[in-house]
Amino acid sequence: MTTREEALAAERTARRERAVAWAEADPDPATSEQLRDLLRRSDGGDTEATAELDDAFAGPLAFGTAGLRGRLGPGPNRMNQVVVRRAAAGLARYLREREGGPESPPAVVVGYDARHGSHRFALDTVAVLVGAGLAATLLPRPLPTPVLAFAVRALGADAGVMVTASHNPPQDNGYKVYLGGPGEEGAQIVPPADAQIAARIAEVGDVTDPAQVPMAEDGWDVAGEDLVEAYVAAAAAVAAAGGPRDVRLVLTPLHGVGAPLVESALRAAGLTDLHTVAEQAEPDPDFPTTPFPNPEEEGALDLALALARERGADLVLANDPDADRCAVAVPLRPGIDAGAGDAADPRWRQLTGDEVGALLGAHLADRGLPPGAVLARSVVSSELLAQVAGAHGLESAVTLTGFKWISRVPDLAFGYEEALGYCVDPASVRDKDGISAAVLVAELAAAEKARGRTLLDALDDLARRHGLHATAPLTLRVPDLSLIADAMARLRAEPPATLAGSDVVTAVDLSAGDDDLPPTDGLVYRTADGARVVVRPSGTEPKLKCYCEVVLPLDAGADAGAVTAARREGARRLEALREDLRALLDLPA
Repeated sequence: MTTREEALAAERTARRERAVAWAEADPDPATSEQLRDLLRRSDGGDTEATAELDDAFAGPLAFGTAGLRGRLGPGPNRMNQVVVRRAAAGLARYLREREGGPESPPAVVVGYDARHGSHRFALDTVAVLVGAGLAATLLPRPLPTPVLAFAVRALGADAGVMVTASHNPPQDNGYKVYLGGPGEEGAQIVPPADAQIAARIAEVGDVTDPAQVPMAEDGWDVAGEDLVEAYVAAAAAVAAAGGPRDVRLVLTPLHGVGAPLVESALRAAGLTDLHTVAEQAEPDPDFPTTPFPNPEEEGALDLALALARERGADLVLANDPDADRCAVAVPLRPGIDAGAGDAADPRWRQLTGDEVGALLGAHLADRGLPPGAVLARSVVSSELLAQVAGAHGLESAVTLTGFKWISRVPDLAFGYEEALGYCVDPASVRDKDGISAAVLVAELAAAEKARGRTLLDALDDLARRHGLHATAPLTLRVPDLSLIADAMARLRAEPPATLAGSDVVTAVDLSAGDDDLPPTDGLVYRTADGARVVVRPSGTEPKLKCYCEVVLPLDAGADAGAVTAARREGARRLEALREDLRALLDLPA
């Protein structure tokens, strides 16, 4: 046996010993038995079991600006009770030592959704926090993430924890951390807090030793339903009083926890013609009708669109399972939009996040915002929002990707990112909120319907005022993260000279940072014909993502046919960009 083989064998033996110790100490009988089964199979020569053990014990699940997120199962590289308890203990240490923190014990509010393990993880979290001498409040039942963000501010908490994996597949769960107090205002953590919390977690010690993490048997509070009612009232209040309310809505929570609250908020706002997809109305952690419960995914809205056609709806609204995102679909206009059917059976189109972001930003600006108010977007989102802000005499801002950055923009009045996230009421929820966004979209749709129009007409108006901004993503999944690093290195060494037949006139490396953005791993290209491309690795998944935008000028008096023709040309240019990027990156699609 070579030295290399000996080292690998020793490493595998050490991992096996750790796995045996973990199985003995694991407080969850289910994951303990899973681990014992993996050990038996691996000892019997099952290579798949051995590979699973190697991955589960390859290292601790990384804690970053998204907190924790990963597959459920035993081992330090999975989501389980041991990992959650250790994370809670590290968070408690961080909050105790936090500079400028309160003299009294820090207070933390904890929420959870209906995913596998979420309730148990939330209970473990409050038990660890109280065991560490902190004050903890548990939300009363499975609830959307925006309720947790609201509660951090409403309760004056120093931090919040939300147990959710948002729109990930059913085998995942996660652990998001928010900070309260001045300068944080209930926003998700950003550097350096993430690294500081991760360091405190690393200090907790041997996670197979339960004595390292003292836990209380009681002593935490459970929030009352009045807190949930206050959130619903705030979400309903984003709709201006006295406006039109005649709009027929189809809703789907995609088996998540959003249905009761979005229905309540819409009804409280006077938007009462509601029809919820029965097959997806109740929380189900297995997501049986949509195994990848992301409303961006193709097919996720099929049941909602079928119900919309059956009921003659004006609008489809979809939330992801923790209801912090909102998808929107509208019927195409017969005789105007390409591919539209007749009025009795219209086809539907799901709007992009950029289209909804522009509509909501323009709607709030039209309703009136105070001087100095800021409309913000992430760097990968459309530049149309800046045009809207300028036309209304408002400020605009661009941030790094993620609401942890958008929510921190000073004087924020509205913020969005293209991945269906919208912050329409930052005074209440300093995060993306799919429920208040649904109320605002429905209000706008009702106002357009009262004028004999739809959201597509409102989009046409924006195109006439600011040019047609068309966007589309290109996502390349890879089996090995090193392929992404190699692709980014190639682009930095040899940037493209042309894209979609137009010369690249600027190439900006975001890793250098500038006055507006801190350094991040990304590249921005602009072409002579006004196209923009942003290339960046995903922060949470093995993907390389490209965000493409083209802008076509239009006359202010352009008719619907001219706007439709511009949309076709925009779609053609976007596809040409995507084809060039596929060839340039040379990664599996």
